[in-house]
Amino acid sequence: MDKASSDCPYPGCFFCVMKEGNPSKRRASILKFFRELPSQDDDGQVLPISGLWNTAMAHPNDPEFIELGIFECMASLIWKGLKNRRWLSHDQNIYIPYYAAHIIGSYTMNLEEFAERAVRAGVIPPLIGLLRGRLTWVEQRVAVRALGHLATYPNTFLSVEGHGEILELSIQLAVSSLEIVYSHFYQYVDRRLSYHCDLLTRGMGGVEMESRKAEEWASQLQCWSLQLINCFAFKPEFLPTICKPEFLVKLPGMWGGLVNENSPAGIGLLRTICHHKMGRGPVANCPGIIEALCNIARSSDDWQYMAIDCLLWLIQDSSTCHKVVEKAVPVLVDLAEITNLGDQKKVGESIITVLEECLQAQSGARSSLSSHTKEQIEELLTSRQRLKWEKTMPKEDLHIKQATSLVVKLEGNSLFSSGNISGAASKYSEALTLCPMRSKKERVVLYSNRAQCHLLLQQPLAAISDATRALCLHNPLNRHAKSLWRRAQAYDMLGLAKESLLDAILFINECSQSSDPDLSLRQNKVPDYAERLVKKQMRASWLFREAAIKHGGVHCEGDGHDVYGGQDTDDSEWETVSESDIGNDGNEGQDDEEEDDDEEEDNQWENEDGGKEKSTTRKGSILQCIST
Repeated sequence: MDKASSDCPYPGCFFCVMKEGNPSKRRASILKFFRELPSQDDDGQVLPISGLWNTAMAHPNDPEFIELGIFECMASLIWKGLKNRRWLSHDQNIYIPYYAAHIIGSYTMNLEEFAERAVRAGVIPPLIGLLRGRLTWVEQRVAVRALGHLATYPNTFLSVEGHGEILELSIQLAVSSLEIVYSHFYQYVDRRLSYHCDLLTRGMGGVEMESRKAEEWASQLQCWSLQLINCFAFKPEFLPTICKPEFLVKLPGMWGGLVNENSPAGIGLLRTICHHKMGRGPVANCPGIIEALCNIARSSDDWQYMAIDCLLWLIQDSSTCHKVVEKAVPVLVDLAEITNLGDQKKVGESIITVLEECLQAQSGARSSLSSHTKEQIEELLTSRQRLKWEKTMPKEDLHIKQATSLVVKLEGNSLFSSGNISGAASKYSEALTLCPMRSKKERVVLYSNRAQCHLLLQQPLAAISDATRALCLHNPLNRHAKSLWRRAQAYDMLGLAKESLLDAILFINECSQSSDPDLSLRQNKVPDYAERLVKKQMRASWLFREAAIKHGGVHCEGDGHDVYGGQDTDDSEWETVSESDIGNDGNEGQDDEEEDDDEEEDNQWENEDGGKEKSTTRKGSILQCIST
């Protein structure tokens, strides 16, 4: 050892061991340290454990500590914390079970070989002890994370599965996690455990940071519980346990919020369940789930494609089709002109194929399709046929159709300006029947204009349908600012806070990048009407809202005037906001016309599907929104 190490007052200090220059002596000393640490009661043990945690987080694929017995050591330390409360309450030992479980999770998240070593070291039983809540929710969070990693690999899943209570515990935790964190930490500042506060903020924050981190950790606790359940959901034999109605109906609401934008959350688990025939039946029996899937499918949620997959599988299954088809078909028809959705290719073609097969299968006397639903599918198929016909039409004829459509649209604009909203909507509908299918930019404008008419006529479902069609046609997908804003308002009318919030955030993001003088943010300032809507929906979709209502608590932001869980004073001023709030002249139709007519005529017939999408995550959008 060097002189600095020799001056250390603690014999066998881990940090001195790590400075040993002789590799063989160093390994022998580390091996001894791991073997002897669980049986020692000396003060200062949390320091080397926190050092090991930092190492595990920074180098999770390094095999050195794995080979020297770190898993055995961490398992023993967790057991010690569970069984010896005197030791746990002494010095800073209360931190040790948390760090030990976190170390296990970090070293098992990437390599199956490490996961197998962890299982052989006996980490599962002590992790289950933490999962049961024998300490606190903080330790539950890292335990469910570690068990989720172990359940990911085929060889170690069998070991996790062998402990039958893990699935039930995970389901209970997914359902109750937000309430647990709210009632045990968030609600009462003066009752917060000091070591929880230190772990959340690394000792660098105050009450506000503790509260924000608690929301993030609560979301992770729920999302990691769902991830663990998802590992079981791939096995049909576990679906009866998972597919209980009281649990299934809660899944669409477990969306991870804006904090956990990378977690598929409840919709990801629903997609796994719907992939199995055994799982589709229970899902189809819950009308609320089908409605939620429809809302997610027609939204700007990052996991929109998962909801579409669920609806398609439910329609393709003859045993569930009749239960969902009436709700699902209108939504899927609106989405039929999507090309690519993230990594999902030819989404629209898949939708059309499934709907065509559904129509053929339901053509008999015992068809469960209503006449209106049949008409919607037939109209979609006819529009696809129109597209084929247009490919063989002379270019001059297409220009005539385009010009005629433009004349009718201008008539609609005139009616809109004069206050005849119903008449304007009819004219936009007529223009859509005349407009060439390949003239996508013009059709975006027509659908968006008609969506505005539906808003003013207090027809939110029709507004959502038209705005969705415009967003599906637009290039990039889901990025037409005016349609996002109109759909955000329509979703607000229906009380769908999450969907409204995501559209409103993307609207603000698009405004910040738009060259349209009516949409661009003046002096980088968020429009007041959009800011009000975002604030309202953030309150309505607040992670702890239900828990706060149940426990009679409130949450104050900023100066204390913005109270989560309270009643809004007056939101009517922007519920049906017109284009005059966005532009200067108040003529909605003319605004959209100018946006469209800037395009060169030769581009009217080009296929616009090959453009590159912007990849703005929900988190990135909300951060931009807050920063402005």
